[in-house]
Amino acid sequence: MVVVARIVVFLAGAALVVGTLGSAVRTVVLPRGVPAKLASAVFATVRRFFGLRLGRNASYERRDHVMAPYGPTSLLILALAWLTVALAGYTAMSWAVGGRSLRDAFVTSGSSLLTLGFVRPEDLPSIALAITEAVVGLTLLALLITYLPSLYSAFSRREAAVARLEVRAGLPPFGAEMIERYARIGWLGGLEAIWDTWEGWFVELEETHTSFPALVFFRSPQPDHSWITAAGAVLDAAALMSSTLEENDPDADLCLRAGYLALRRIADFFDVPYDRDPAPDDPISVSREEFDAAYDRLAAAGIGLEPDRDTAWRAFAGWRVNYDQVLITLCALVMAPYAPWSSDRSVSRFRVKVLRSRNVATRPGGRLPGRSAGPPGGRLRRGKE
Repeated sequence: MVVVARIVVFLAGAALVVGTLGSAVRTVVLPRGVPAKLASAVFATVRRFFGLRLGRNASYERRDHVMAPYGPTSLLILALAWLTVALAGYTAMSWAVGGRSLRDAFVTSGSSLLTLGFVRPEDLPSIALAITEAVVGLTLLALLITYLPSLYSAFSRREAAVARLEVRAGLPPFGAEMIERYARIGWLGGLEAIWDTWEGWFVELEETHTSFPALVFFRSPQPDHSWITAAGAVLDAAALMSSTLEENDPDADLCLRAGYLALRRIADFFDVPYDRDPAPDDPISVSREEFDAAYDRLAAAGIGLEPDRDTAWRAFAGWRVNYDQVLITLCALVMAPYAPWSSDRSVSRFRVKVLRSRNVATRPGGRLPGRSAGPPGGRLRRGKE
């Protein structure tokens, strides 16, 4: 019985170590958005503690102040969790092969994992465990050290574009205001560069924020900036360009598609529910009255618009429905600052789980993102694909 118990404990310890390495590889090395249970559990647990500190009715200033260190803190705790689970696994294996007490097994494991060297095993199985544990400890630390520069490099590129958007779309950013500002200086053609730049930004956003999901929770250096409200402003500007302005730009359509696909795939990673195949006339969070106000604003700026408001509204809604739900829910997830047509209608309505429970892309009855509702009918160029 004792031998069987030691074998079981050894195998359990080995499973902990292998699971830790697998979590580290999926989180740091694998260039694909594959969730790791340990990382998800750490982020979810830390978020609950931050939520307790935050309270229920905190102002945005309070939320921003409390949540600013959430992402970096969770990463540091994740590194400690990796080391702790590896320590527990090797403690179990050391106890199973060495015939020593649990305390001695723990001391031996700690000495090896952190390469302190104050305990020197004498038998061959214990020496082999000590060597492999030292390799595991150094590997985990090396992975984290190499992970941080890549993460902060992606963060810096993201925030540079978000900061530049303030000049073009105001603060808080708003799609109608961006078009209006370009019209004021007589340079609506300059929006072509915006669509091309932000199409590339959305492509990189999808890659970095699913490969490095912690980036989703890294807040901007300025408390009134946010990557998700910036994304919403650009998408709304592109939707208005494609639906409401007489002078259309196909690049705006491409930017729209890149944007809503990026937001959908980030939402997939965090198990955010949304309709994968919405109909063009499905309801959206932007009301007809809000759209009419934006239409009047653009008309007052002297911009040539689609003369039939009903046609323009149906076209705008047909584009907006592709990203409406994921946009406002991601705003709630990251506790974004106020911005019209996005975070101003999300914080009190949506609660989402940080701990991912299943892969949305394979949910029964679901379909992979890729089909768009598109604008319905009329002069509008894109329908269902």
